[in-house]
Amino acid sequence: MDPLSTLILAIGLGMDSFTVSVCGGMAMQPVRLRHALRVGLFFGGFQALMPVLGWLGGLGFRQIISRYDHWVAFGLLAFIGGKMIYEARQGGECTPLDMTSIPLLFTLSIATSIDALAVGLSFALLGAAIAAPVTVIGLVTAAMSVAGVYLGRRCGDLFQSKVQIAGGLILIGIGLRIVFQALI
Repeated sequence: MDPLSTLILAIGLGMDSFTVSVCGGMAMQPVRLRHALRVGLFFGGFQALMPVLGWLGGLGFRQIISRYDHWVAFGLLAFIGGKMIYEARQGGECTPLDMTSIPLLFTLSIATSIDALAVGLSFALLGAAIAAPVTVIGLVTAAMSVAGVYLGRRCGDLFQSKVQIAGGLILIGIGLRIVFQALI
């Protein structure tokens, strides 16, 4: 995967974490750097770990579906992106979250990174390298999450649904690009 696609994928995957961080930032009074960094560490770490787990799980399937791998990758990314767009359009309210609670942060980190598991599966099916994308995904998500905490404190929930829609569109676009590259 080329560097630009990797960066765009990382931004798309980080959108859920960013949105949750904005909600968490709304509840922090005042925002402490250590709490914002902890949020970034948890979200970035899980966003980096989940594709590795998906990639490891997908290695066994690669030989079985290698003729259709690009369609499977597209399907997974389109499903994830569509789900993000659907959830954003449902107008779910941003509930302020206590991001200083380690158990809550752990749970939210898992919940926001499940999509990355499917991306890791797509990497395995496509025979793509995993180290560089996982590093970029983790770092970008961590940075977006820290920024989200601070923005949440300042801006509230002004752009919550727009961020999720943009993330969903990015993931669908990457899926389409994979299909077009495989067909050409």
